[in-house]
Amino acid sequence: MNDPKAAPKYESIALRILWMLVFALVWQVAQFLLGALVIVQLVYRLIYGAPNLGLMSFGDSLSQFLAQIGRFGSFHTEQKPWPFADWPAPRAPEGEAAHSVPPAPHPVRDEEPKL
Repeated sequence: MNDPKAAPKYESIALRILWMLVFALVWQVAQFLLGALVIVQLVYRLIYGAPNLGLMSFGDSLSQFLAQIGRFGSFHTEQKPWPFADWPAPRAPEGEAAHSVPPAPHPVRDEEPKL
């Protein structure tokens, strides 16, 4: 009855269940953030005519993070998502070109301020 090989397996599955519950809660928060990001990106696109590059990059990373949680939760991988792994790097955009704002000109340091 007390098989020493079976005990670590149960501890492992119990710990995995705990992590799956934690990541299920994290999934809910990340899903809400992704939904809010979609709405903000849509408003930004309507105002400026092109999506924001920062929001595009973060949205891609966040969606990859959600995919990592899904793969871990479905037993596809043993690798736990962030913060146990690196945050997913955003991929190159495949859609519209992002809105770009040219840098503001900076005054020369030795120049006297004009009044």
